[in-house]
Amino acid sequence: MSASQTLSRGVRMLEIVADSPTNLTIAEIAEKMDVHRSIAYRILRTFEDHRLLTRDESGRIRSASGLASLARSVQRELQNTALPELTKLANGLSMTAFLAVWEHDMCTTLISVEPAHSFRAIVHRPGTAHGMDVGAPPVAIMSKYTPAQWDALNNGIPYREQVRQARLDGYATSENEVIHGVTSIAVPLDTTTTAPAALAVVFATSTVQSREKIVRALKESAITISDELG
Repeated sequence: MSASQTLSRGVRMLEIVADSPTNLTIAEIAEKMDVHRSIAYRILRTFEDHRLLTRDESGRIRSASGLASLARSVQRELQNTALPELTKLANGLSMTAFLAVWEHDMCTTLISVEPAHSFRAIVHRPGTAHGMDVGAPPVAIMSKYTPAQWDALNNGIPYREQVRQARLDGYATSENEVIHGVTSIAVPLDTTTTAPAALAVVFATSTVQSREKIVRALKESAITISDELG
């Protein structure tokens, strides 16, 4: 087994555990990885030694505290600056607020905050990722670039047709693109010191009639975060 294959399998195990809504057995993880159980077990033991994965009382696999330490180090200044504004947005609007960044060909949620006193909020976990071709955050991120600037990046990602309207409005919106019945509204962050990013909220489409308050709150928080980052 080559070193690169071992690393790839290890990363795959972390992805499987992170994406699963329930704790999995080592046999279930091995099946998803398409490897023998003994190979999955050896990889697991390495992650346990580094506090990245652990086992619950029944022996099922779950994330461990070491992953939280690694996550906090990713775009640390951006996370620290955004967290108070995300908390204010989540509690003020009673919906989940999150920060998404563009890396390579994916838009990934870096940090999210659910409202403290709402049981109807959509769950949107850090690490959630999807292509730049769906959702409001990618459109918001693209809106910081002209078509010529985007083409000059030569990243192979099409410039979405909704971007022009987002540039005019200062925000982007999507419905039913990532999850049916769910709407997201996003605004870009104006900063050159971090990865291209967008501030967003997500909510059940049927629960909101007017979006003016949401857009205004997002824009105000984005200005605050951008000013602090410089």
